[in-house]
Amino acid sequence: MNGYERIIAKFEGRRTDCLPYMPITMMFAGDQLGVPYGQYARDHRSLVEAQILTAGKLDFDYVSCISDPAREAADCGAAIHHFDNQPPAIDESNALLADKKTLAGLAAPDPLGGGRMTDRVRAAELFRSKVGGKLLIEGWVEGPCAEAADLRGINRLMLDFYDDPAFVRDLFDFVLDLGLRFAKAQVEAGVDLIGVGDAAASLVGPQIYQDFVLPYERKLVVGLHAMGTRVRLHICGNTKAILPWIGTLGCEMVDLDWMVPLSRAREAMGPNQVLAGNVDPVKVLRNGTPESVAAAIAECHRQAGPAYIVGAGCEVPRDTPAENLRALRDYARSVA
Repeated sequence: MNGYERIIAKFEGRRTDCLPYMPITMMFAGDQLGVPYGQYARDHRSLVEAQILTAGKLDFDYVSCISDPAREAADCGAAIHHFDNQPPAIDESNALLADKKTLAGLAAPDPLGGGRMTDRVRAAELFRSKVGGKLLIEGWVEGPCAEAADLRGINRLMLDFYDDPAFVRDLFDFVLDLGLRFAKAQVEAGVDLIGVGDAAASLVGPQIYQDFVLPYERKLVVGLHAMGTRVRLHICGNTKAILPWIGTLGCEMVDLDWMVPLSRAREAMGPNQVLAGNVDPVKVLRNGTPESVAAAIAECHRQAGPAYIVGAGCEVPRDTPAENLRALRDYARSVA
């Protein structure tokens, strides 16, 4: 099996020759190519070259268009700080929707309008021409809670849940439509899966998650499936309190951060949900040894059971030793 075949088989519950291997790499991948991360994030050609190089060196089963969470927000007109060798950052102190009235006149940008979203679509096209059908190609969109926080500011959004729930729903409607149109452009360009990053969702309690976030994540997943694509959900942070509801979304893959025991996720989501992760990317993967990494990923697999994909709990830190990533690879290749 090649990487594409291996991942698709795992999603479909079919037998695989070994475990798929899908760690998230961004700054790490840029460093493999030797380009400043600012270039990786703004030039799809550098991103694609770095991802393919990294996948080849470390035997990953996929490549990804992911670089940073500021693409949709930038094209909406949000203030973005750009750096030479760090990811772009959204200026929270100057949030686009600091004044809620701005939302009523905000036009959703065209994903093919020449902005930062277009650059990601171009990455998908280039990946398709170079590794299509060999490695799984992952696109990416921000989830409803994360993108709402990017546009409104995280602290304002958290207060809005209580102070102005109608505004929150209007904002979530806006970002849902934007996310689906951005995903559609990537799917048509050739991605096999859409990753959804909804980091801010880990900061709300179960009631707010059920009342506000879950319905929009569900609409997003349903919309992505209607396009014929698959879904990887990644929520950075501690999601233990909302695991049962995440398990109802129908994502092909739930990628869990390191602080969530996979045994707890398995109990909450049932035996068939494909789980990914989730060794501590710093304490274990970056700072450990090949032997400690191998032991940690074996324990993750034991807790998760057969419906499992090898990866780290979140992004692989940029200075992680290659031999530690090879320890993950060796484990993945040693078991079915």
